[in-house]
Amino acid sequence: MTSHPEQSAVTVLGLGPMGRALAGAFLDAGLRTTVWNRTPGREEELVERGAVGVLSPEEAVAASGLTVVCVVNHDAVDAIVRRGPVTDALKGRTVVSLTADTPDRARNTATWAAEHGIEYLDGAIMTPTTTIGTPGAVFLHSGPADLYRRHRPVLDALGGTHTHLAEDIGRAAAYDIALLDIFWTAMTGYAHALAVARAEGVTARELAPFAKGIGTILPPLFEQLAEDVDSGRFSGENNPITSAASSMAHIVHAAEAHGIDASVMRAAEGLARRAIGQGHGTDGFLRITEIMSP
Repeated sequence: MTSHPEQSAVTVLGLGPMGRALAGAFLDAGLRTTVWNRTPGREEELVERGAVGVLSPEEAVAASGLTVVCVVNHDAVDAIVRRGPVTDALKGRTVVSLTADTPDRARNTATWAAEHGIEYLDGAIMTPTTTIGTPGAVFLHSGPADLYRRHRPVLDALGGTHTHLAEDIGRAAAYDIALLDIFWTAMTGYAHALAVARAEGVTARELAPFAKGIGTILPPLFEQLAEDVDSGRFSGENNPITSAASSMAHIVHAAEAHGIDASVMRAAEGLARRAIGQGHGTDGFLRITEIMSP
């Protein structure tokens, strides 16, 4: 059990699967943990483990100098904390939001917090609930560096790695949006691949080992192609965008021959064709980052 002599209390608002995981990790680290959720009943298991369950958010935030909010989005954050009694109880205290939303919403919340004498950090959780409290958890944070350092001992109770990205309060959300873009685009591609494979008599289990192999190709490509994007060189020496467009056309044809929706791949092919039409046919595929940008 880890001891936190200076900061031994934390409040968690929001007890969905991730909020419960966060509260559980704080409890496991020996922190006095107060919990509250809009829907009663979700706190029962945590209370049995030693958490303090309260009936109102104002009572919850008054119990600790640090409140961690983990709800579905910033609309939900606002509905909880931007109410007179809760706002008043938070004055002089710190809120760390681990709620996924957009960078502008994080900045808006930070402005509101400053106007009401509340210290604020924004953050993002980049790993699933099962990693919380383990070395595999990954957290991103943004906001005042001194505030982050002050609360780092308590945040460390959540396990894993914690990275303070910048003083810009929206930076963690910017990373979160970009990284989730990778994840959900990839998951959509995988779903489409499984649909096409099934139409050709290949089961998901049969394809999975080879899909995993494709996945291992991506990490080194991410680093290599990031250099292309930042430098603006977009080398297509090994795989020009004309080749990518041809492969995409094959996928679209095969999918639509089975009546499978190929709109996502059609969109990707369309970007590649636009790049080719603008004279970039010998460039690499990530030339489309400029095609997509204003």
